[in-house]
Formats: sequence, C-alpha cells, structure tokens
Amino acid sequence: MNKEVLVVDDEKPIVDILKYNLKKEGYSVSVAYDGEEAINKAFGKNPDLILLDIMLPKQDGFTVCKKLREKLTCPIIMLTAKGEEVDKVLGLELGADDYITKPFSMRELMARVKANLRRVNLSGKVQDEVIKIRNLELDMKSYVFKKDGEPLDLTFREFELLKFLATQAGQVFTREKLLEEVWGYEYYGDIRTVDVTIRRLREKVEDDPANPRYILTKRGIGYYFLKH
Repeated sequence: MNKEVLVVDDEKPIVDILKYNLKKEGYSVSVAYDGEEAINKAFGKNPDLILLDIMLPKQDGFTVCKKLREKLTCPIIMLTAKGEEVDKVLGLELGADDYITKPFSMRELMARVKANLRRVNLSGKVQDEVIKIRNLELDMKSYVFKKDGEPLDLTFREFELLKFLATQAGQVFTREKLLEEVWGYEYYGDIRTVDVTIRRLREKVEDDPANPRYILTKRGIGYYFLKH
C-alpha cells in the first residue's frame, strides 16, 4: 500500500509541483489550501506524513501543527519561506519533526520525506518489548510512554529519540550521530533540530528539566541517557 502524504500550502503552483513529484516517487497525495482544511483532511485521512506550510489562511501552520499533535503522531515537515531561526524553533517546539526553507530543491525535500517515512517503517518492526528504567517505561509495540505509571504524550520523534538513547544508556552521541540514527539522514539535517527535541523531551521526562537526571549533556560532545 502506498504511503499517503498530505500537502498543505495556499500557493497552488507549489502544491502542484509537490503533488507531481511525490506521485512520481510512488506516494499517494492529498492536498489542503488552508489551515482548517488541513486539520479536517489530516484527522479524516490519517496520512503517513504531512508537509505543512507556515503561512496559511484561516489558521497558520503553527496553530495547525499544535492541533494535529493532539491526535496524530505521523511525521510533520514544516515549510517556511522566511528561513528565520524563530520560525524553525517554534515549529519544532510545537511538535514538528523537521523543517525545510523555501525555496528548496526538490531533491532535498524528497530526501527528507523518504528519511522520515523510513524511520517510521523501521520503528514498526521493533520487537514486542517494554523498556523499564527507574520510573520510566517505554512500550515498543504500542508506542506508549509512562512516567510513574502515568502515560504521557510523546511525538513519534520524541519517542524514537528517547528509545534510542535509553537502549544505549551511558553512551554519548553527537548531534550529527543522532540526526543519522533517529531522523535518518546525514547530509540534510540541522543539529538545532536535535537540541530542540532534546529540550522538549526533557520537559516531559524530567522532574526538573533544568537539572536532568535522565537525558544528560556531555559538554562539547553531545547527549547521553543515564540509566542509574
């Protein structure tokens, strides 16, 4: 069955180009031209991946992303024409998995799409097991995360990052290595994506995010998970 991508952009020429190239790669494509339509289409179709523009009529991309994350865990790639740091970080803070700045090369965009979908596919093949570390619990099959027995919502990328670090507790990973292993690409990534996701993860996992006990920073190198 073909993977379905929802393209959300109010500029029809861009939508048409994206739709043509995605279909050429074998994806099924649905489209939305404003924020309200995007939310309705996403909840109705439950796509495998969403390409979401920031500048949208009715509801902007940030608002849409926040609402989608209340129910959906599929990868969301934000599209921004501004290229400003605040836009990129805010998108990631609201639950986006990735972002790309217009004008973008179609080759790069397709690489991002493939990488994000590949990680989802690989994750679906993990063994049926539960990781328990101190008061944390990760169910690899149902993608449920619990802290002190209470389930907490993690995005797909947050769960993947926590799983990767927890299964290799004590080992320090650079941001570049985490991009390669968790996001699935080496050349198109931005290490700020890792920093923002780590920060969001700490806010959910740690009792005091400013003084983490689980996800620690090795200054000048990267991040690691402390098991004990």
